[in-house]
Amino acid sequence: MLTQKKSDKDLVVNYLKGDNNSFEQLLNRHKNKVFSFIFSKVKNRDLAEDIFQDTFVKVINSLQKGKYNEEGKFLPWMMRISHNLVIDYFRKSNKVKNIRSTDDFNIFDILNNGEKSQEEEMIRKRIYSDLNLLIELLPIEQRDVIKFRYFKDKSFKEIAELTNVSINTALGRMRYALINLRTISEERKIDLSHR
Repeated sequence: MLTQKKSDKDLVVNYLKGDNNSFEQLLNRHKNKVFSFIFSKVKNRDLAEDIFQDTFVKVINSLQKGKYNEEGKFLPWMMRISHNLVIDYFRKSNKVKNIRSTDDFNIFDILNNGEKSQEEEMIRKRIYSDLNLLIELLPIEQRDVIKFRYFKDKSFKEIAELTNVSINTALGRMRYALINLRTISEERKIDLSHR
């Protein structure tokens, strides 16, 4: 029996209505092209997998926040996100490579020199405190993935090994953690958007 292949637009609409299977179809449809693009830029499989997973998380967040323009094509949009993450990676790695400690200059002298006003610092601390509270309300598997990824800077491959699950399971937990964080923050009227 042949079923008509749904368009990317239809799958996005269905996903936003709560059909997670539609997102899986979108991902399966485009993952090889996106991963190949990332790998062609970074030339390292583990790093490419990491950036691909970050692309996946960013796509989900952007869709849920309504930042996807339906007039655009889904694949070029996803490719642009992956391209931006590759650029971010190279910018970050270049900054790290270019700063060296010498006898006259110590990197630790400038780390906390981003002078912020007291008000900004109070807001930052409040958001951090609220976020920690929300994370503690997550199921333990989701909490672990969030903490490993964002507080311990672990790759999804490392998270999968540390939690003894597959990369897909780790990704799924991250996806549900982000969805749950958003839901809990809305229920408790906690705004985490100020930076």
